[in-house]
Amino acid sequence: MTVSQLHRYTLANGLRVVLAPDDTTPVVGVSVHYDVGFRSEPEGRTGFAHLFEHLMFQGSESLEKLAHFRHVQSSGGTFNGSTHPDYTDYFEVLPSAALERALFLEADRMRAPKLTEENLRNQIDVVKEEIRLNVLNRPYGGFPWILLPPVLFDTFPNAHNGYGGFEDLEQATVADCAAFFDTYYAPSNAVLTVAGDFTLDAAQALIEKHFGDVPARPRPQRPSFAEPPPTAEVRADHPDPLAPLPAVAIGYRIPDPVDEVDAYLAYLVLAGVLTDGDGSRLQQRLVYGDQLVSDVSAGCGMFGPFEARDPDTFTITAMHSPEVALDTVLAAVDDELEKLASTPPDPTELAKVTARWAASLHKEHDRIVSRTLALGAFELLYGDPALVYQLPDRISSVTPDAVSAAAKSLRPDSRAILTVTPSAGAQ
Repeated sequence: MTVSQLHRYTLANGLRVVLAPDDTTPVVGVSVHYDVGFRSEPEGRTGFAHLFEHLMFQGSESLEKLAHFRHVQSSGGTFNGSTHPDYTDYFEVLPSAALERALFLEADRMRAPKLTEENLRNQIDVVKEEIRLNVLNRPYGGFPWILLPPVLFDTFPNAHNGYGGFEDLEQATVADCAAFFDTYYAPSNAVLTVAGDFTLDAAQALIEKHFGDVPARPRPQRPSFAEPPPTAEVRADHPDPLAPLPAVAIGYRIPDPVDEVDAYLAYLVLAGVLTDGDGSRLQQRLVYGDQLVSDVSAGCGMFGPFEARDPDTFTITAMHSPEVALDTVLAAVDDELEKLASTPPDPTELAKVTARWAASLHKEHDRIVSRTLALGAFELLYGDPALVYQLPDRISSVTPDAVSAAAKSLRPDSRAILTVTPSAGAQ
């Protein structure tokens, strides 16, 4: 697949379309990305963007509840949706002969999902159960993606719990849902991506047939979520009765992932230098050398890279024995960052990390579902789906000096420290 095979255009109603034909396998991926995520939900409605994602599967203008599931599965396909800080996506992967079915299903719910009191109450219960399963009744539930943002950030959009609080979810109304849909689920606020085995003319005709008459609505103004980084080290503790060991998440602010792509990529490479593989700096120091922690990892974004606009985060997380003091772990991390800041990694060390990144990206984009979702997300966030294919080379071009500069910016006087403390038996 090459950049030259990407085709982009916009329908009269404002829907952006990305087409990526590839006839090497007889399947097709269809995704729709809406420019709304956790950070766009209103105060007092935590978890609303994710709740709404659930509602989009509960029937639509032409289809009863569960029909979407039945139509995709009877074609031998798969489907899902997910909510991110700055977008919500929906997708189907089907045999290529079923392309029109996927386009019809996505257009039908873009036109009018079935927003009823019964569907809303049912899905609030489903989401609450999901939160119980994934957060409340699980060791380290919400660590660090729910627990770290309120320590690192001050504003509601950046700091609040994107999964949602039960009280906020229970107070959601059908009117709230209708207003959310009217504002954010407009064609002009969405990207349709089709990747895989299809011909351009046929796909364009089907897209016009199914999406062309979805009524146009104004594209909502997207506010800036920018806020200054911390001016001191900020700490918070979360007692966890289910956690067997203490854990720590260190959060730092990093360059704008959209407007400063190459600076951002230096932090991805830094994460690899620090924790990717047994030979990495923090694995060697913290796990094998000083034996301070049992596990350590680093990365960009609360869910991974390329999923958010500014502000985004760099996190280092570790689990350690209760006998090891937190400040001992932090001092070792700071020491390794200082070494990288003063002496750039040698080209051989860097080449291992960038080669691993490039290989993982190539492998990821070989999967039709990953490629479809990546193209849609990069069109939405960056206005450039072709960047998906440039990433391996861009990452391979990150220099030792750039990694050193990234390490130097991760300062103790501008970071958040979240600890998880086992509290079994605590009163």
